[in-house]
Amino acid sequence: MNTLLNVLGVTVLAALVLLPALVGFARERRISHELRAAEHARRTDPPAPAATPPRRAARTPRLRSWARV
Repeated sequence: MNTLLNVLGVTVLAALVLLPALVGFARERRISHELRAAEHARRTDPPAPAATPPRRAARTPRLRSWARV
């Protein structure tokens, strides 16, 4: 019984130590995959036609104080 508890304790400690590293590794792989997919899509899609310059939003008057709403 002691041996089983020792093995279980070591396994739990190893899981607690390795879990953050494994989560970080999985996150990095997901980000890398998304970047590769975006790069591939950028290379294979035809270039977009020349866009018109973006329109500026109408200016809104600024309030003098946050208390006067």
